[in-house]
Amino acid sequence: MTIGRIISGWASALALAGCATAQADAPPRLSAAVPAVTQSTPARMPSFDAKDSLLFWSSERRSAAFRAMEKSFPGLEVAAAARPRALPRAAQSLPAETRAKLRAFMAETQAAGLMVLKDGRIVFEDYTLGFTPTERWTSFSVAKSFTSTLLGAAIRDGRIASIDTPVTAILPELAHTAYDGVTVGQVATMTSGVAWNEDYADPDSDVARMLAIAPVTGESQAVTYARTLKREAPAGQKWVYKTLETNLLGLIVERATGKSLAAYAAEKIVGPAGFAGGLFWMQDLTGGNIGGCCVSLRLSDYARMGQWVLEGAQPSVPAGWFEKAGGRAVDFGGGYGYGYQWWVYPQGFGAQGIFGQAITIVPEQKLVIAVVSNYPTATAKALTDARRTMLADVIAAVKP
Repeated sequence: MTIGRIISGWASALALAGCATAQADAPPRLSAAVPAVTQSTPARMPSFDAKDSLLFWSSERRSAAFRAMEKSFPGLEVAAAARPRALPRAAQSLPAETRAKLRAFMAETQAAGLMVLKDGRIVFEDYTLGFTPTERWTSFSVAKSFTSTLLGAAIRDGRIASIDTPVTAILPELAHTAYDGVTVGQVATMTSGVAWNEDYADPDSDVARMLAIAPVTGESQAVTYARTLKREAPAGQKWVYKTLETNLLGLIVERATGKSLAAYAAEKIVGPAGFAGGLFWMQDLTGGNIGGCCVSLRLSDYARMGQWVLEGAQPSVPAGWFEKAGGRAVDFGGGYGYGYQWWVYPQGFGAQGIFGQAITIVPEQKLVIAVVSNYPTATAKALTDARRTMLADVIAAVKP
């Protein structure tokens, strides 16, 4: 789940702002052991059309954009890891019946790529829509789980004392706003109590307007928009899905570490997880990486991320971090819940993004499933049900 219509509003504001993001400070020089980070600015900014929303683009137009977001939007590029993690093929793939079900799922949901790892080995891999193993695909809200992992790294590094740290201790500019009295952990679990509308089909929703808000000199767009919000419940008592809160979480990490999310990810995710290709992380109008959206990776690197998390994401995060990050801080019932920017399922946990992007991790089965897609709509119950059935089929196939 994530941005959708906001891409149109963001692109509109970007066109009006010209090349403002290109003037952001260059990323700091990194040591040779850490993948390099460079500024990426598209040769031509998107044209302005207030009625032009990614939600309503043709399937062909979305497919082209999803595999090359850097051609349309500015962001930071992180080079591949110096030592990519090997993903060997298993001696035995999934059963033929399961492979047939997975290919039927890909056709039904317009999945561009699907990879399944069992014990760190590839037991299924396939591509459609002309997508290839060396191309990248955007993540939408799968990026939220990357930002959450960087929060864990900042805590392990001592840059953030704990999830109980008040937001205003790191972002004092949010004092006397709806975020007074809210902790970093409550932002991470989206239980701040701040009112929010995440309706992707509503052009007047908060999610549609937050990145189109006029930039204020010296201030993050996330802060500028957060100032406009009101409280609807005591902190910690109500869960509401809010992309803005992940953007704030990203800003908290950037402020605490003194690094962009992309630069910190180079050090704490890309290198340790062993990504074989480069990472692109989109920026907002004030030059900050968007914590809640739009990391682009190869399919195999989404799988590498899942495998690294399955193994504990060491040495980057505190030991046992994912017991809480991937646990039911918020319980929806029926085995479903929400942790620190990770969705929790009856079996395992995972990252999700609109139009069918997902990384699913099932620790009990040592299983990772990565999928990138171009759903015909941003979200739909039938598509969610199809993905759940696919996951159940894979889990059943690998059980002893």
